Amino acid sequence: MDIYLIQHAEAVSEKEDRARPLSREGEVTMEKVAALAARLKTSPDFIYHSEKLRAKQTAEILARHLGLSDKLRERHGLLPLDPVAPVAQWLKEQAAKELLGLAIVGHLPFLDKLGSLLITGKEEFGVISFQNGAIAKLVPTPDGTRYLVQSIITRQLAEQAQTNLR
Repeated sequence: MDIYLIQHAEAVSEKEDRARPLSREGEVTMEKVAALAARLKTSPDFIYHSEKLRAKQTAEILARHLGLSDKLRERHGLLPLDPVAPVAQWLKEQAAKELLGLAIVGHLPFLDKLGSLLITGKEEFGVISFQNGAIAKLVPTPDGTRYLVQSIITRQLAEQAQTNLR
């Protein structure tokens, strides 16, 4: 099962709005990244997000571009400081159901630790450099015991792809 890890797009500061919705820049970034993900035929079975507004809004933009608005789910345990081991175990259980892929929209340091655990077996290694609104696609190793980073879609890549299509 492929796993897509997405750090929420840029949000406004807590001083501006305690709920921290996406900033205009964050919305623009996610629109571009999600559009490229759709062109690349990104197709998780479900998109899960934390209960924070910025993660939900990021997931909604992605889901709209991928035609998966009915496959959007809030999931507890994806907050910045939540432990990653329970989510890694849950992902193993989901893979056993023969799903093709799951997307998780969350926060740092949670995503950093989860990615490290899935790739190396240790959550403290920091093997992926996340950016707001970027999508890291992880694919299982042939033996299914770990994951590899197959691709990362960033705003810069999405803008370059958009320019090349003109």
